[in-house]
Amino acid sequence: MESISRKIPVTGSSKRSTLWGAGLMSLIALIHLVVIPEYAGFAAYLGVLFFANFIGSGLSAVGIYRRTWWGWPLGIVMAGGAFIMYIESRTIGLPGLNEGWFDPPGVLSLILEAAFATLFLRGAFRQGASEAR
Repeated sequence: MESISRKIPVTGSSKRSTLWGAGLMSLIALIHLVVIPEYAGFAAYLGVLFFANFIGSGLSAVGIYRRTWWGWPLGIVMAGGAFIMYIESRTIGLPGLNEGWFDPPGVLSLILEAAFATLFLRGAFRQGASEAR
């Protein structure tokens, strides 16, 4: 029987990918932790969402570092979700939030989330190509 870890693309096959993935998710978690008080001041639900992202991103970083099957998928959910919510909050808007596009922690987080998604996709495509051989 094939294990579940072989069915889910696990990018961190190399030590460098593992360290980059865990590092990027750790930074994303840290950014969300630092801005919790500011956003909770706008609306309590925003503080809860930022705390949830901190926890999820931190768990993902640990999972990636330990090379578990769930680390990378959790990371792409956390990074992708945060990226989409940033765009949504600046276009459609969120109740109690009136932020501009160029909020420094937000822009840095977007860059890190895009870098993580790129690393994830690159690894998933490489793994798929190697399995096809």
